[in-house]
Amino acid sequence: MTHGIERIGIVGAGVMGAGIAQIAIQAGIEVHLFDAREGAAEAAKNGLAHTLRTLSEKGKISELDVRVALDHLHIADSLNALHRSDLIVEAIIERLDAKQALLSELEGVVSESCILATNTSSLSVTSIARGLKHPERVAGFHFFNPVPLMKVVEVIDGLATDPNTGDRLQSLAAHMGHLGIRAKDTPGFIINHAGRAYSTEALQMMKEEIAKPEDIDRILREGMGFRMGPMELFDLTALDVSHPVIESIYNQFYQDPRYRPSHLTRQMLEAGFVGRKVGRGFYTYQAGKRVNPPEAQPVPSATSIPSVWVGAENEVDRVELTRLLVKLGAHVEQTPSPSPEALCLLAPYGLDATAASIQFNTNPARTVCIDLLIDPQRHRCLIQTPATSKEIREAAHALLASDGTGVTLINDSVGFVAQRVMALVVNVASDIVQQRISSADDLDEGVRRGLGYPQGPLVWGDALGPKRILTILERITQLTGDPRYRPSAWLRRRADLGLSLRHTEPASV
Repeated sequence: MTHGIERIGIVGAGVMGAGIAQIAIQAGIEVHLFDAREGAAEAAKNGLAHTLRTLSEKGKISELDVRVALDHLHIADSLNALHRSDLIVEAIIERLDAKQALLSELEGVVSESCILATNTSSLSVTSIARGLKHPERVAGFHFFNPVPLMKVVEVIDGLATDPNTGDRLQSLAAHMGHLGIRAKDTPGFIINHAGRAYSTEALQMMKEEIAKPEDIDRILREGMGFRMGPMELFDLTALDVSHPVIESIYNQFYQDPRYRPSHLTRQMLEAGFVGRKVGRGFYTYQAGKRVNPPEAQPVPSATSIPSVWVGAENEVDRVELTRLLVKLGAHVEQTPSPSPEALCLLAPYGLDATAASIQFNTNPARTVCIDLLIDPQRHRCLIQTPATSKEIREAAHALLASDGTGVTLINDSVGFVAQRVMALVVNVASDIVQQRISSADDLDEGVRRGLGYPQGPLVWGDALGPKRILTILERITQLTGDPRYRPSAWLRRRADLGLSLRHTEPASV
């Protein structure tokens, strides 16, 4: 084995420690599990035995596999029993002082060649290694829950880490069936860092009262293909876990507006409305199941549909939208400007409906906008100006829902919902590779596996169009004055030059 690791000591027999133990023993590595809580390690071993037998009953592994794996699992009665380990993985409480104290104690137990790895999700690996005699053998080895299913692990190099230490951990990860992605020691590392955009931008839209939680979730699920909407995800992970992480990353980046938390989740946390596990979060639950799941917005019964005038920023969008409207039975005006009776359907990027109405010189009372960042065959998101009449709003909704495709109408917003979220997702990812926190490949594959996105953010950005993403960010920045939306230099340079977001220039320094 190129990693040279045959014996692992795991300190902390909670969910993460047990999960790491499972994939290690199934890979034929000897594991010694220790937990300072009386009976915790034994309980974890019994739980793993049950898990493996269940897998065998389902035909996923053989009975022999179960016996061989369990033969590799041992309970350590003290830290001293870990003295022969080639690697120690700590998976204890997420507190800097506790991790520092543990690794300092372990230095007096293990050999100088033993790697000391931390499963921290948010603490600095450099800080954890501070004060040790051999900080070069300390690295982050951050798994995701549930470990056996989330087949990705971040390998984090602290400032003092020997590169060979990370190389060996990456090789070990591959041996255990996981992808090891290499990260620089920065707040949130790769995956939690990249995931900030999805969650915090949704909260920003909630703060602005643009749409209800269920509407934001539906647009991103149906329109962009995310497995769960951000509010559903908050309820699943629980705010007592996710909100402190948001605050921690924000503060570690010295209050960079890109990572700004929201007072909404702080209030919910204070009230105890942390999510599914307590029965109340953004939604209400009983026995772990959502109560009265929200339905799609009802389609109004418009008595008549006026002719439609299309305003688009490019010919491709104009043709696509016109083709859709004709298919739905609408009469599309082909004149340079709309008739006084027309429904003005605009397709802007980065603008709100108010600014779009001004740009296209339409009557705001007869203006509705549609988001063409979303494939209109999947879902249709509409925004109205503050002046849009009820008659026009209902006519647009009824027309665009007439073929059974989902339609969600939201209040006036720069960049709709999907444009805002996707632009931020791509922008933060661009900044991660600009800062050389990770490679483009590790970022894309890590986020896809770790966060369950349909595509890696850079691949996705290329598919949506770097220039279009840049336009959205520049316009939102101009309209809001919020530096949260400032474009990454990585994104701007590649969009301006017509390059892929995954294009990396040769290193010169």
